[in-house]
Amino acid sequence: MPIPLQVNVAGIDYTVHYQEGLLKTYNLMGQVLYAESRIDIDSSMSKTKKEQVFIHELVHAMFKESGYEEQDEDMVNRLAIILYQVLRQNELKFKA
Repeated sequence: MPIPLQVNVAGIDYTVHYQEGLLKTYNLMGQVLYAESRIDIDSSMSKTKKEQVFIHELVHAMFKESGYEEQDEDMVNRLAIILYQVLRQNELKFKA
């Protein structure tokens, strides 16, 4: 499942950046910078882990843009894990 360089969430274009040292320095695999409309992903992880983290951060962006200021990290994590599995397992079916 390729990670896009940009994704539109509720009319806002979020750019995706790969950051070196995000995990080592801040103990973060990824993060969303809402004011900058940016999703950061640590570059040291495996391809599938980067994809899963991207979906996790995308769920945060989706919740934020739909008005959920307070987000339950456990709920975001559970939703992201199953959404990633569904998207990855059905990837070929989505292609035109």
